[in-house]
Amino acid sequence: MALFSKVLVANRGEIAVRVFRTMRELGIGSVAVYSDADRSSRHVAYADEAYAVESYLDAGKLVTAALRAGAEAVHPGYGFLAENAGFARACDEARLVWVGPPAEAIELMGRKTVAREAMRAAGVPIVPGTVEPVRSAAEIVRLGDELGYPLIVKAAAGGGGKGMKLVRSAEEAERAFESAAREGLAYFADAEVYVERYLVDPRHVEVQVLADAHGGVIHLGERDCTIQRRHQKLIEETPSPAVDDGLRARIGGIAVDATRAAGYRSAGTIEGLLSAEGDYYFMEMNTRIQVEHTVTEAVTGIDLVREQLRIAAGEPLSVTQDEVRFTGHAIECRINAEDVAAGFIPSPGTITVYREPSGPGVRVDSGVSAGSEISPLYDPLIAKLIVHDVDRESARRRMLRALDEFELGGVKTLLGLHRALLRHPCFVEGGTCDGLVESDELAAAAAALERAPAGETAAPNGRMRERVTQVEVDGRRFDVKMLEPEPPWVELAGRRAERRRTGRGAVDEEVVSPMQGTVIAVKVAEGDEVRAGQVVCVVEAMKMENEIVAHRDGVVSGLAVSVGQAVRNGDLICVVG
Repeated sequence: MALFSKVLVANRGEIAVRVFRTMRELGIGSVAVYSDADRSSRHVAYADEAYAVESYLDAGKLVTAALRAGAEAVHPGYGFLAENAGFARACDEARLVWVGPPAEAIELMGRKTVAREAMRAAGVPIVPGTVEPVRSAAEIVRLGDELGYPLIVKAAAGGGGKGMKLVRSAEEAERAFESAAREGLAYFADAEVYVERYLVDPRHVEVQVLADAHGGVIHLGERDCTIQRRHQKLIEETPSPAVDDGLRARIGGIAVDATRAAGYRSAGTIEGLLSAEGDYYFMEMNTRIQVEHTVTEAVTGIDLVREQLRIAAGEPLSVTQDEVRFTGHAIECRINAEDVAAGFIPSPGTITVYREPSGPGVRVDSGVSAGSEISPLYDPLIAKLIVHDVDRESARRRMLRALDEFELGGVKTLLGLHRALLRHPCFVEGGTCDGLVESDELAAAAAALERAPAGETAAPNGRMRERVTQVEVDGRRFDVKMLEPEPPWVELAGRRAERRRTGRGAVDEEVVSPMQGTVIAVKVAEGDEVRAGQVVCVVEAMKMENEIVAHRDGVVSGLAVSVGQAVRNGDLICVVG
C-alpha cells in the first residue's frame, strides 16, 4: 500500500522531477504546479497532473492547488517556501501532510541568531560571533576590534548563500551591513543581520541527518562543499578528503545532538566549518532536502526522498545508525547557466542542444531538454551531474569523462569551468582551492575547455571562424576543422559582447548593464565624483546580486536608472566622464 495516494510538489525544475521519480516508484500520484514561464517545463510534463499558480511563493495558491487536486501531502523541495514555517502551518491547517520538519523546528533553525543560541545551550560548538542581531555598521566595527578581521555579516533569516557579506576592514563595514540587510529583506522579508568571525580557508563540511517521529535520529556522513563562489556551492563530494573515520564519528555526533536539540523530524543538513586545526563548528541547519543530497544517496544507497515520505507518513526510519554503510566516493558538479568569461553573470536563453552523459556510475538530475527556456526569473541551475566510483581518484576521472560527454548549447554554462577545476592540481590533491574559482588562471583554462556541441559553430577566432565536420577516408572517419571568413556582423557582435562583459558602452564614458535584471540599489547621483572600481548600482539577476562598477575615474552624468527599474543587457546605467 502506498504511503500516500497523491502528493503535490510545490517546486519546479530538477528537484520536482527528482521527487516525482521516487513517488512513481512508490506508487504515489504526482501533482505539479507551474508559473506562466514554466508552462512547457519538463517537471510539468512528468507529473500525473499539473495546476497553474501565479507564483511559487504564494502559499495560499499552492494549498488551494493541492486541495483541488485531492492531494494528501505537500513536498516543498528546496528553495522558494521549503523553509517557510508559515507555509508548513498553512498545509497543516488545510489537513495536508507537510513532507518536512515541524514548523517550530523551521522557525528555530531559520532564525540564525536563535539557532546559534540554542546550539550553544545544547553544547554544540558554534563559530565565535554574536547571538543577537547587530543594528549598525558601528557595532560591526566594534566587533572587529574585539574579534579581529575578517568578519562575515549574515542575514539572520538567511540561507543558501544569500545575505552574506565579507568584512575585511572597518572601511567595509557599512557597505557589508547595508548589502546583507538588503538581501535579507529581499529574499527572506527580514533585514536583521548578525556577525561571525570569518574563518580563513576552512572547509565547508556538512552532515546529512534523518529523524523520525519515534525518536530515531541518525547521520549519513559528511559532504565537502568547500569549492564555492560567492557562497554558492559549485562542487560537492563525499567523503570529504579531510575527514577520517574518527572525525566522521565526532562531527556526526555533533550533528545528531544538534538535530535532537531542534526537535527535528525529516531529512535535514547540519552545515559546519572545519578549520585547518581540526576544529568543527556548527554554522546553520538547512531544514529541507539539499541540492547535493545526491552524493549521499550514491555512497549510502539510501533514497533520501523516500525517507522523507516515510517519515511524513509516520513510519520509522528504514535503517539504524549501525546499518549505515559508506561505499566508494561520489562527486556532484552543478551545471549552471552562467558566463564565466563575463564574471559568472547569469546566461538566460533557450537551450538549443542538450545531450546528457551516461554509462557506469553516472547520474544526471535535470529539469530541462533541448528547447527548454532558462528564465531570468529563477535560479540558473540547469542540471546536476553526479558520479560514483570506488575511490576519489576514480570518481574524479569518471566525472571528467562525463563532463566531456555532456553537450549543452544555446546558453553559456559552467561545463568548461568544471572541466578545468577537476583537472587542477589543487582539486586532484584534495585541497580547499581557496581563491581558485575567481582566478584568471582558471577562467583561461575554462575558456580553453569550453567546447561547442556537435553541430554548432565553435566560438569565433579572430576574423576567421572554425567549423568542424566529419569525413571518411578509406573506411576511417576523421574530424576536419575548417577556417572560414566570419560574416561582417560578427566583429560588431564581438565588440558589443565585450562592452556587455566590461560594462562599457558604445562610447568610452558609458557604463551599461552587463545583464538583464532589476536595479535594487543606486549608489551614485548626478554630479558625483567616482573612482574606477566604485560601485555605481546593484542589479539582481536570477537571484544573484551583481555590482556594476565605474570603469574609470570621473564625474557621473546621465544617470538612467532607479531602484526597481528593469534593465536589459547593454542598457545605459550612466556616463562617467
